[in-house]
Amino acid sequence: MLNQPKKTKYRKCFKLRNLPKTSTHAHKLGEKTCFAVIASQPGYLNTQQIEAARQTIRRKVKREGKLEIPLFPNIPITKKASAARMGKGKGKVDHWVVSLAAGRTVFLLYGIEPKQGLPALRSGVNKLPIKLKIYQL
Repeated sequence: MLNQPKKTKYRKCFKLRNLPKTSTHAHKLGEKTCFAVIASQPGYLNTQQIEAARQTIRRKVKREGKLEIPLFPNIPITKKASAARMGKGKGKVDHWVVSLAAGRTVFLLYGIEPKQGLPALRSGVNKLPIKLKIYQL
């Protein structure tokens, strides 16, 4: 999984003002056995958290079915060195995050039985720091 953009217009960006309120993304799914993990509250997810949840879900479903992650971390978060004095500009890029609105889809899991898919998604949701809901579509 690609965990950061290959190229950006600017290396660093301004600090985010606030969290997004709600999402207007519509679910256009026609599969019978499809599960969606949807955010219940706004927040941020970094690349390590998304990857940890993805690995847990894939391990539980024994690499069956199809797992989609419609998120991409494209917001750089900077951090100065711990021993650095005040001033001297902005710190280096430390990690990348994605901004989540309430109602936005985090994971989609297709083609798996409910008795195997629900526990896998539940264990993946436990890895993430925000409240999420699992829906069977």
